[in-house]
Amino acid sequence: MQPLKVHMFECLQDNYCYLVHDTEANVTAVVDTPEVPAIERALAETGWQLDYILNTHHHWDHAGGNEELKQKTGCTVVGPAADRDRIPGIDIALADGEHFKLGRHEAVVYDTPGHTSGHIVFHFAQDGMAFVGDTLFSLGCGRLFEGTPTQMWSSLSKLRERLTDDTLIYCAHEYTLANAKFALSVEPDNPALVARASEVEALRARGERTVPSTMRNEKAANPFLRPDSPALQARLNLPGDDLVAVFAETRRRKDNF
Repeated sequence: MQPLKVHMFECLQDNYCYLVHDTEANVTAVVDTPEVPAIERALAETGWQLDYILNTHHHWDHAGGNEELKQKTGCTVVGPAADRDRIPGIDIALADGEHFKLGRHEAVVYDTPGHTSGHIVFHFAQDGMAFVGDTLFSLGCGRLFEGTPTQMWSSLSKLRERLTDDTLIYCAHEYTLANAKFALSVEPDNPALVARASEVEALRARGERTVPSTMRNEKAANPFLRPDSPALQARLNLPGDDLVAVFAETRRRKDNF
């Protein structure tokens, strides 16, 4: 079986969007719909026809193009069961542990509330990739607009446990440089973070993308996946095993950074 093809492109100010294509079955999905013209250009460039929209959550820069694209292409909209009432045009609602087949390739869905109450992640394990929306960013995580620190840490823990180190992390925004600057403020002596921050600065100086990352890199350098780090706990003056408290304080500092 040939691996999935991913065509990545920019939308809006800092969104990333992804066409995911099964070559053998000639089936294509777009992950979220931030900007219809950009998606249409990407479809024209690739020559692919749109069959599915895979929504991670309801925010306008992720689901705002659903109805227009559905009307134009007849595609099927797939999204979180926990938030089906806020996903425009939804046809298939999926919950934690359920599966979605894109041609011959299968994704497992994880509920990852925190950023929103109904966020999901699509994990194509055989293809070594996960589309994580705004739950996990390179060196960061999503703001807690609707969820609690407990929910978000549970969601991130799920990804930390279930995604192998080699999994490619396709997040929805180019936030890595800003995230790196914050991360260094709370774990400045982490050598993996120092190296990643230097790499990110060089990439952005050349106008290049920092996404996708890998789960290995995120486990080593992303403070939001590292509340069990003694160095981070010491920096926050929160020693002990209350990982939710460490995560919550890290998120609070990032919100005010």
